[in-house]
Amino acid sequence: MPGENLTRVEAQQRAATVRSRSYDVELDLARGDKVFGSRTTLRFDAEPGSTTFVDLIAPTVHSVTLNGRELDVADVFHDSRITLDGLEASNEVVVDADCAYMHTGEGLHRFVDPVDGEVYLYSQFEVADSRRVLAVFEQPDLKATFAFTVLAPSHWVVVSNSPTPQPEVVTEGDGHDGGTSRWSFEATPVLSSYVTAIIAGPYHGEFSELTSSDGRTIPLGVYCRASLAEHLDSGNIVDITKAGFAFYEEAFALPYPFAKYDQLFVPEFNAGAMENAGAVTFLENYVFRSKVPDAMVERRAVTILHELAHMWFGDLVTMRWWNDLWLNESFAEYASTLATAEATSWTQAWTTFSSLEKSWAYRQDQLPSTHPIVAEITDLEDVAVNFDGITYAKGASVLKQLVAWVGRDEFLAGVRAYFAKHAHGNTELRDLLAELEATSGRDLTAWSALWLEKAGVTLLRPVVETDDANVITSFAIAQEVPAEWPTQRPHRLAVGGYDVADGGSLVRRLRVELDVAGALTPVPELVGERLPDLVLVNDDDLAYAKVRLDDASLATALEHLRGFDDSLPRSLVWAAAWDMTRDGEWPATQFVDLVLRNIDAETDSTVVLVLLRQLAQTIETYVDPSAREEVGSRAAARLWELAQGAAPGSDAQLQLVKAYAARARGEEALAVVRGLLDGEIVLAGLAVDVDLRWELLTALAAGGAATESDVSAELERDATATGQRAAAAARAAFPTAQAKADVWAAVVEADELPNAVQSAVIASFGRSHDRSLLVPYVEGYFASLERIWAERTNEMAQNIVTGLYPSLLADIDSSHGVDVLAVTDTWLDQLGERTPALRRLVVEAEDGVRRALRVQAADRAYRAG
Repeated sequence: MPGENLTRVEAQQRAATVRSRSYDVELDLARGDKVFGSRTTLRFDAEPGSTTFVDLIAPTVHSVTLNGRELDVADVFHDSRITLDGLEASNEVVVDADCAYMHTGEGLHRFVDPVDGEVYLYSQFEVADSRRVLAVFEQPDLKATFAFTVLAPSHWVVVSNSPTPQPEVVTEGDGHDGGTSRWSFEATPVLSSYVTAIIAGPYHGEFSELTSSDGRTIPLGVYCRASLAEHLDSGNIVDITKAGFAFYEEAFALPYPFAKYDQLFVPEFNAGAMENAGAVTFLENYVFRSKVPDAMVERRAVTILHELAHMWFGDLVTMRWWNDLWLNESFAEYASTLATAEATSWTQAWTTFSSLEKSWAYRQDQLPSTHPIVAEITDLEDVAVNFDGITYAKGASVLKQLVAWVGRDEFLAGVRAYFAKHAHGNTELRDLLAELEATSGRDLTAWSALWLEKAGVTLLRPVVETDDANVITSFAIAQEVPAEWPTQRPHRLAVGGYDVADGGSLVRRLRVELDVAGALTPVPELVGERLPDLVLVNDDDLAYAKVRLDDASLATALEHLRGFDDSLPRSLVWAAAWDMTRDGEWPATQFVDLVLRNIDAETDSTVVLVLLRQLAQTIETYVDPSAREEVGSRAAARLWELAQGAAPGSDAQLQLVKAYAARARGEEALAVVRGLLDGEIVLAGLAVDVDLRWELLTALAAGGAATESDVSAELERDATATGQRAAAAARAAFPTAQAKADVWAAVVEADELPNAVQSAVIASFGRSHDRSLLVPYVEGYFASLERIWAERTNEMAQNIVTGLYPSLLADIDSSHGVDVLAVTDTWLDQLGERTPALRRLVVEAEDGVRRALRVQAADRAYRAG
């Protein structure tokens, strides 16, 4: 198959032909800034006389030797594959190549720190990028041991999956040249190649240790770039890690399966983190050089625990093929939230999960590209676009529902049996379900068919009748299913009844837990009870389903939303209001008003963060375009009022100031932003630190109230990699035709920006207040898509496809003269069934436009009276 793709069928055929045993990988990282040396010795068993291939992406292959026989490189190396024929029962292939450093966050990424000129490297191999560093069977079910040997500058630190050995000096330094050394790592336990790792450079490290449940001492390392060392709060990171170790070792009844645990915060990372066995890499933004919302600190804790859970579920026991990626990620997502809630100070973690993760899942599950949790992954391109809200958030939500259904103790007992049986192996979904059936006594075949093999999200609505005395005479829960996915599912959930008490607080008076199944489920336990002021279906958020409030409950919620003492039921009401808005059942303007009236009473930082994002999206895309300026101006004024009234130095103050700056329009509002930046306006307790300064300046740039000299002066104050990215974003936000043309040239026409800078300028491309500046790029966007998809790496291509789609030009009044839906449909018709992964991304973007137009129309009708 040409190119860099790999199909599931090919992987199955290869797994039936060969069995990998070991890799010895020698990397020469001391050659220069373009390529590095890679020499792989792969030992494997095979069917005698058979043919297979090994994967490699490299600009140059010097030699390939199979069982002592040198092969003709020109004959055997094509695209990303080296063909091996005439195999014996036991084989050894040696591949000597030059591999390329990457600037896309894939393969072996190379970064130069502008502060001190030092070079930092790290690997990122998931899904299929270990082949950019070594010759490998690039599929998760061909596990083997990996022994890395690395030649690098002597002043570097080199980290891999095995404990870091004492380096051996190879060449002595002289003057500026510090010489080179060799690190020879011991072989790992058997691993899938995508969780191996090499991290190298003059990283700053801080160290601790813990005692595992089996008595071993586990060394802990926390690393970042030297220029960020003063900001590394390793104490908090280690505390969270130790709490996670204790929680998981007890919950899984299995000691940590590797020899050490390093956590490395690396530059220009594409994801939140990656679960390399014993050498986890994290997004460098988690090293906080400025004050950040508490939501970000909590997210770091959840991410730390997510990756730690992968050491058991993913690294020790690994999916056979990528169609079970969901189980890998969903389990880690569920387990990390559970651990956060029960083993850290973030006891409200399930509120965070409900507000952040579930809203992501519901949104993804309503796209035309939605898919069953167990997705059909036919090739690598399929899986590359499947790191989505279904794979992570819906899967974790369904696992939470499964735990409620079978019982927590039974669930964990099944997980323990699963680890014990399949340690160091590869599994499929059925292997886990078999253990859960054994411990719970439930047949999960039907459950799996309904929850894991069917797509779509259902909607639960209370159906209530009362007598003249307001006593419930009938109560049922209606389950409404989407026409495209008409699946009635069983739900284990709770119904809560809340009354308004003195002072306006909402107090839960009733709670009934039950199984809901079918189109209508009676709840006889509520008959005869006085109707609560607010009835909340799915109280405690056990089920995965959108919910609605009855009319009386909605009225109570609108008046007394701040009356909840607990953040979780309040977040469920927020979620219902958001879903009603997105579904066009409730005017967008009313959602804006609800947020502005109540956000100051919200106690959960993540809920505030999510609400402010939803507020921005509502104003930008859901409010009637003819009212957008008025609603946006009113929202900005209210946000500034709330920021001034917030507690000095509080999380709410910081978030509200950031939101206000992003919304600032017009001379007066922008003058306030300028005053905050220059220090002429001071809010008690607000630290206008380096990152907040960039946010304020970028807001001014988007409003045409900043100049190039402002950006240059700020960059001189912050001559760091983060400062360079922020400056690029600020320049991209300038509301000029030249600024937009510069972004287009750098992102679409050229391919020289590193991944982090590319993402920053794409995000700012549409920030200018004059959307007409984007009109000239609609035709070029669609004309470039297939070329971009063919020429760029998957990560870089996805950023362009999703980030530059012209959704901001889609208004029901067509004021921009662009029919985004018509242009998109024409392109999709011409594309046909070529490149399904690319087609999926564009279809998803178009669906966002269709929804926005429907919601805008609903809002216009409401405003018209």
